[in-house]
Amino acid sequence: MPSGTDVTRTASDLRVVMSRLIRRLRAEYSFSISQVAVLGRLDREGARTASALALAERVKPQSMAQTVAELASEGLISRRPDPDDGRQSLIELTALGRETLAQERARREGWLAGAIAEGLSPEEQEILARAVPLLGRIAEM
Repeated sequence: MPSGTDVTRTASDLRVVMSRLIRRLRAEYSFSISQVAVLGRLDREGARTASALALAERVKPQSMAQTVAELASEGLISRRPDPDDGRQSLIELTALGRETLAQERARREGWLAGAIAEGLSPEEQEILARAVPLLGRIAEM
């Protein structure tokens, strides 16, 4: 890192910008951010218990139980007995859940791709593309 970089200032600026971007992306959601996060995780990782989802999403089990109940009532997820632990259920996407998630992703990514294409120069687009893996690394810490 260059010696002139003020990490504290960068962190503050990044937090403000990311908050604004997240609010803007949320405006594109038909569902709550927690619901979309659960649908996405189930799509990427397959069936999970509610406790595993809560741990992965860093939320309280009670909050995850509410999110799961909401998604189940919409027919987006289903439950089946966990073959390894009969006391628990595995939660998985339904066909409707997969279709709904695909539509959500297309809408959000469409907005974001349009904003990048229309609002940034080709050089800025390249800088942003190079920054994505760095932001991903920070998000995993």
